Amino acid sequence: MEHAPHPKPAQIFDRDAAWAQLSAFAADPRPGPTLGVVAGRSRQGKTLLLEALTRAAGGFYFAAQEAAETESLHRLAEELARYTGAPRPARPLHWDDAVDALLGLGRLQPTPVVLDEFPHLVRQSPALPSVLLAAYRRAQDAPQGDRARTRLLLSGSDLPVMHRLFGATSPLHGLAALRLTVPPLDFRQTAALWGAADPRLAALVHAVVGGTPAYRYAYVCGDTPAGPDDFDDWVCRTVLDPRRPLFHEAAHLVEEEPALTDRGVCHSVLAAVATGHTTRGGIAAHLGLRLEDVSHALVPLQDCGLLHGQPDALHPHRTHLSLTEPLLAFEHAVLRPHRSRLEQQPAAEVWRELRPAFDSRIMAAHFAGLCRAWAVAHAGPGTFPGTVATAAPGTLTDPATGAAVTVDIAVRGRADRRPGALLSLGTARWSEPLDLPHLDRLRHARALLAAQGEDTAGTLLACYGAAGFTPALRAAAARGEALLVDLDRLHHGP
Repeated sequence: MEHAPHPKPAQIFDRDAAWAQLSAFAADPRPGPTLGVVAGRSRQGKTLLLEALTRAAGGFYFAAQEAAETESLHRLAEELARYTGAPRPARPLHWDDAVDALLGLGRLQPTPVVLDEFPHLVRQSPALPSVLLAAYRRAQDAPQGDRARTRLLLSGSDLPVMHRLFGATSPLHGLAALRLTVPPLDFRQTAALWGAADPRLAALVHAVVGGTPAYRYAYVCGDTPAGPDDFDDWVCRTVLDPRRPLFHEAAHLVEEEPALTDRGVCHSVLAAVATGHTTRGGIAAHLGLRLEDVSHALVPLQDCGLLHGQPDALHPHRTHLSLTEPLLAFEHAVLRPHRSRLEQQPAAEVWRELRPAFDSRIMAAHFAGLCRAWAVAHAGPGTFPGTVATAAPGTLTDPATGAAVTVDIAVRGRADRRPGALLSLGTARWSEPLDLPHLDRLRHARALLAAQGEDTAGTLLACYGAAGFTPALRAAAARGEALLVDLDRLHHGP
């Protein structure tokens, strides 16, 4: 891990790499202003990191709001006056003056200057990116002794706007010396955050709240499950309680995205994906819509980071869609049709009915996703016969029967512009113990691929089981015929 010039505050959980990058950027001693871009969905901890950085390094922090341009400039002038100790300007600044003032804050030493939720400012003042570009060019042309060491950080949760402002075709693209994305915590980090030492409980909790750090505290009033036996009661106390913020959060995740104009279709698309319709054609057929109509919703949902598309590992022209936020899957696959009941009936009574749907619709797919994440990020060297590049679902057709054959975890190695070596084929089961028939189906898939010309000589067969393995399957694994991965290895082992 990089050494951070400023120690990370204790209240920031994990995020060591992000803090080290931000801290190094803020302390860069070279003359001249530099620009950094921090992006990520809401509630992932961007603001916490940036506020802590400005406190640690004596920098300036400004949180933009939805407002008129004049109000934002007025607020900025007051914040600048408070920071510098100078008299407040008699009238609001223009953005040309404001940007020059911000870039001048680092005249004495490297100084981080943060404009948080920068897309709000751009919506109010569309010329602001051009103003920034002109100001940086002026600063670069200044004599070296006059070049302030301001470290400007522009942060935003509106991912489509951030991509448009700083993407490869943007004039600001070349200015960014730092590009940092703050993603959700992964499943192992999430288990530590929630204090879920039991791996089964950790998987269950992650399937509800995912890796969004903010949900751990204010959204549930600090309530964590005491153990595996408390999970059902914890669900009733938190995500099923209309008095808790988490109960309303899934709707807010959609409502707060300006790019999602047809919210009704967006919710229907999310529900289709959450219930197993993961291709464009499958979603269109399920909803009875034209493919073009579905695409109009899919594109902004992906741009906003609510949906993620992953190429099929065995069928490269097919893409599988998944929800990036587990809370949205929980909402649309389980909770949404029954929300009104929770206003009238005890949550425990409703949850008893919904728990089987949670296990079948949510946990089966979520567990497979955790297994794919483990294969890429946590499997130790030598686990697979090569360096892992991707792990994705895969589908193929049995030519003898015309039946679809699915593989939950197809692991491929690294390659340039083509599919890498097929390192492993795996199946994942949440509720049922894995047995020899599961291994036989993997053998059949491997044989079909070999017949199609895929090199499967070194392809390892893997069984991922949350409910364990039969003695017969364990014996096959002992003979080297399969890799077995249980919940404990998934959360704690290589």
